[in-house]
Amino acid sequence: MNELGKVLVVAGLVIAAVGALMWAGVGRSWFGRLPGDIHYRSDNFSFHFPLVTCLLLSVILTLILWLFRR
Repeated sequence: MNELGKVLVVAGLVIAAVGALMWAGVGRSWFGRLPGDIHYRSDNFSFHFPLVTCLLLSVILTLILWLFRR
């Protein structure tokens, strides 16, 4: 149970740090606008799916969690 507590505290700190960075404006120019992100706009319809951004976040989070498990 002690290990679970450590993981939850670290995860909370990481989420808080990312939130603080985003609140400060870091990444506003590129986050969600990477090449490969799908954006379609017509007259009265707009669709945006940040595919590459999701893949990048997945890789980063996977590496972080892999490092903490070692």
